[in-house]
Amino acid sequence: MNVALINASRQAADALLIEGYASLFGVADRVGDVVRAGAFAAALRQRSVPMLLQHKTGAQVGYWARMIEDGRGLFVRGLVDRAAAKTLIRDGLNGLSIGFQPQVWTARPGGGRVLVKVDLMEVSIVAEPMLDQARFQVVAG
Repeated sequence: MNVALINASRQAADALLIEGYASLFGVADRVGDVVRAGAFAAALRQRSVPMLLQHKTGAQVGYWARMIEDGRGLFVRGLVDRAAAKTLIRDGLNGLSIGFQPQVWTARPGGGRVLVKVDLMEVSIVAEPMLDQARFQVVAG
């Protein structure tokens, strides 16, 4: 039997299933950015988006199994399979944050932008999300 396959199966079985909203439509974040419904649509069709820890390149801690825009925002569901990240989550880490490049946007009076179309690069689990309401919960694990 393949040891790598056994270890991968064991790691997946021990993963935490998390879900929540990485972005909410029409809600200003700390810098005043507001995401419009449909902003992620093109990016979600183009490629899969990695799950990172604190936006650190190379710090992939699992994978997103589902990402959809619904009437509220960008809903994500995924499996966290790295031991260090699972420990942080069990200790209370529950924020989500989007890593993106704006494609189409307009300035908001008083600061920030209305994001009409973004290129979604990654969604991270974080300690301090830019949008305070961007949180996840553990569903299983």
